[in-house]
Amino acid sequence: MREQFKADPHRYNKFSRQMNGLLFDFSKHRIDDEVFNSLIALAEECRVPEAIHDMFSGAAINVTENRPVLHVALRAMQDEVYMADGENVVPEVYAVLDQLGAFSDKVRNKEITGYTGKAFTDVVNIGIGGSDLGPVMVSEALKAFSQRDIQLHFVSNVDGTHMAECLRKLDPETTLFIIASKTFTTQETMTNAQSARTWFLEHAREEKWIAAHFVAVSTALDHVEAFGISPERTFGFWPWVGGRYSLWSAIGLSIMIGIGKENFRKLLDGAHAADVHFKETELKDNIPVIMALLGIWYTNFFHTSTHAVLPYNQYLS
Repeated sequence: MREQFKADPHRYNKFSRQMNGLLFDFSKHRIDDEVFNSLIALAEECRVPEAIHDMFSGAAINVTENRPVLHVALRAMQDEVYMADGENVVPEVYAVLDQLGAFSDKVRNKEITGYTGKAFTDVVNIGIGGSDLGPVMVSEALKAFSQRDIQLHFVSNVDGTHMAECLRKLDPETTLFIIASKTFTTQETMTNAQSARTWFLEHAREEKWIAAHFVAVSTALDHVEAFGISPERTFGFWPWVGGRYSLWSAIGLSIMIGIGKENFRKLLDGAHAADVHFKETELKDNIPVIMALLGIWYTNFFHTSTHAVLPYNQYLS
């Protein structure tokens, strides 16, 4: 690699890109001009620009479920248009964001309390997969912006010890539970939700208080109401939101409670900037495309099977 830099003093400039204050330096990768140009040609041959257009246009590019992949609509500007099933989904996205913002404000400002009138000090997010991993990651990454008198907890493992160890630290009078399940039937999530419900009722006794301490992120209103959660504390999202991208939707309620709606909006705006870059930047300067092509290069030509991500910032641990 030292020889590569000696041979080409402009290597860093050729193999680095910037976007909104972010630097993507790929000059230390095992590529040269020929490899880079060939990879860009491969992307063109594979019709990557057309695929990007299809995604942003709401085409059903999720072929296994025959659905659009429109998580970009979750962080769109309010005047933008994203179509799914013949409708612009952006107004509905903003309506849910307003609901989330109003609720999170009331939790953070102690306007919403538990069944004994005490403010919430702990929020437990119960989910699995995308309903857990994204919120966990962002909540840790943005902990410096969090409201420290409210602690966030995340339970995903169906092994009962995960929930038990979480609950033993908590006071049922000051704990709010978020049950994140689109169908409200996910086995692992609902098993943990029932455990939390049982623990809570051992203290509160009366089932009417479930509605004061449990909220749902789901579209299955009948299951949610049967659990004891009111429709007013149920926040929906859409089938065109893939699990790995769901933190930008109502699944991110725990994040919003932690960092506040203003910082959550900044999180959305940052993602939107990345979306615009991905959509509008030509392939040779398109950071997500280059990252994907480097993965193809190493996987297919070096036969590497491991990709290490080594963050030095403790918040990204």
